Parts: sequence; C-alpha cells; structure tokens
Amino acid sequence: MSTRTTTADERLRRWRLVLGGGDAEGTGRALTGTDAGMDAALGALYDTGDGGDGGERRGGLGGSAPSVARWLGDIRGYFPGSVVQVMQRDAIDRLGLATLLLEPEMLAAVEPDVHLVGTLLSLGKALPETTRETARAVVRKVVDDLEARLSARTRATVTGALDRSARISRPRHRDIDWDRTLRANLKHYLPEHRTVVPERLIGHGRTSRAVRKEIVLCVDQSGSMAASVVYASVFGAVLASLRAVATRLVVFDTSVVDLTDALDDPVDVLFGTRLGGGTDINRALAYCQSRITRPADTVVVLVSDLYEGGIRDEMLKRVAAMKAAGVRFVALLALSDEGAPAHDREHAAALAALGVPAFACTPDLFPEVMAAALEKRPLPIPDNV
Repeated sequence: MSTRTTTADERLRRWRLVLGGGDAEGTGRALTGTDAGMDAALGALYDTGDGGDGGERRGGLGGSAPSVARWLGDIRGYFPGSVVQVMQRDAIDRLGLATLLLEPEMLAAVEPDVHLVGTLLSLGKALPETTRETARAVVRKVVDDLEARLSARTRATVTGALDRSARISRPRHRDIDWDRTLRANLKHYLPEHRTVVPERLIGHGRTSRAVRKEIVLCVDQSGSMAASVVYASVFGAVLASLRAVATRLVVFDTSVVDLTDALDDPVDVLFGTRLGGGTDINRALAYCQSRITRPADTVVVLVSDLYEGGIRDEMLKRVAAMKAAGVRFVALLALSDEGAPAHDREHAAALAALGVPAFACTPDLFPEVMAAALEKRPLPIPDNV
C-alpha cells in the first residue's frame, strides 16, 4: 500500500471518529477494535438526537453509577490524561453527573484536576460524610501537584523581588553587593592600576527577619471563579511560607471570610470556601482596607470577574483611596489557564481609568506579576489583553 493511500485512509478514519457516524457523516468508513471502542465512548457523551427536544444533545450514559464508572475506565484507556479531563468536565456539565460524585466509588474513579476540585467545592455541604474523605484525598492530590509545579519558581521570583527592593545606595562596608557594584562601575577601570575605582556603591541591605512586604489576596468565590480559587489557595500557601512577606487570604461572595489562619494547608483553605452565590466586591475591599497597616509596603490582589452586586461607586472609591495611600493594587479577571472569562467590561474600564488594568493571569505568569507589584514596576500584562 502506498504512503498516499495510507494517508488517505487515516484521514477518513479521523473524520469518521470526529463526525460520529450516522447517515450524514458520509465517509463510509467502518470502525473496528479500539477505534470502535473510542467511538462508543465519544458517542455516549457527544451524540445528538432529536428525541422531541428540539435537537438538544443527549448522552448515552444514563444515570447509572456502574455504567458511568465503566465509561470513565474506558476513556482513561483510550485517551491521554489531558483529554480525559476535558471529557470528564463535559460529562459533568452536559449530562448532570455531578450528583454521582457524591458516591465514593465514583469519585475514586475520576481523573483529578482543577475543574474537578471546583465541582467538589461547589457541592459543598451536599457531600455526605462517606464521601468527604475521598473528596479530600482527590483535592489533596491536585493541590500537591500544583504546589510541586509552582512553588519553587514562585519562592525564587518573589524572594528575588524582595531582595532587589531592599537594596540601598549608601551601604555599609559589610553590606556592599560587590558583584553588582563592580559590574556597575566597569567604565571606571584603571588599566595602570589594574583595578576599578567605584563611584557608586550598591548594597543589598542587612539581612532582616522582619516582614518587609504585605500581600492581600482578595478572591471572588462565586461559582464562575472555581479554578481561580484553587490556584489562589496554592499561591497563598506558598507566599505565606516566606518569612519576609505577611500574606492574608480573603474570599468573598456577598459575605467575607478571612482564611489567613488556614494558609499552612491549602486543602483546609479550599474546604473553607463556599463556591456560588452573589458578589459584593465593595464589602470585601472594605474588609481588606481595614486590615492594611503599612500601605506603602502592601500589595492588594483582587481576583474577580468584576460583576459587582454591591455599591459600584464605593468600590471604585476604595480602590482609588488605597492607591492614593501607596497601596499597589492588582486586578486579575482570572487566575487560571483558561484566559479571560466573561467579565464586567464597564468596571474593568473604570479600574483602568484609575491606573489599575484588569487582565487574566495564568498560574505560570503570576510569580512575575507579584514580583513586579512588589518592586513597583510595570506589570507584565499579556499582549492579548
């Protein structure tokens, strides 16, 4: 068989899997073996039918926990983990399978990811006692994976920013940063003496155990912000581990909850949230503002889609007042890998007019955003904003 024939056959195979069969698909390609199993797994989730419902999608998983468990096992065998996570998410959203996660056996069968954690947190008190330990184990695995991925770089980036912000221009002899001083004064090299005569000394300041900066993470816990809540809890725990930073984590909907005391364990933080409900950003910012003791050394990070159910003008006045006092204010529409969500564009524009651009931030970019905020330099805003 020629290469051209093989390529054409593979193309037909892929189109057949995409189109899902039926009279209209038109490839005439029959599936066997693994391909037939993949097609059945996809069809159970994505097949459509009229069924008198105006053409809405219907799936073939039914409401049976055993059949769903078999399907979960099938897709883990047929597809890579990233695809499995997408299909699980679609099954929960499209087929209403969230209630099946209340069963420990079902929960143990799924592939843990950030979105699954968000779903579990949204179920909240609906989780029965028999499922809570399994749910906690699932959340723990996701949190541990995220910490392993994000913590080292976050600590290094933020610590570097703190060190740079602490450098002084008239250091004592023992506090001179000789490497940076020599590089900054190379133009003053005297060849006849084979030495550099520094005109400007650069120091890194004396090492101190004192807290140098304060960070307030103010996170919207409405249902659309689930992934952001997960990532914020992880970053909050990492930042809280730095001795030179005092970190506060505040979550809110129409009420405000300070979870700072739980920051040593992000899993405890997550189970202290209550996803869903309304949004009162003004009330949350009022609480954060009342806890700021050193405005010039404080960074406030608001993570919200900016749909305000409280007093809009008061919210904007609070942001302006904090900035005028010296607080560095950062507004993130999301802290996740999914890009900018639906958000209140009028409020985003109003914040931008105050010098606070609102943008979506990926977890990988967040350490750089924090470093820039701590050093009071321009934020690394993505180009697509």
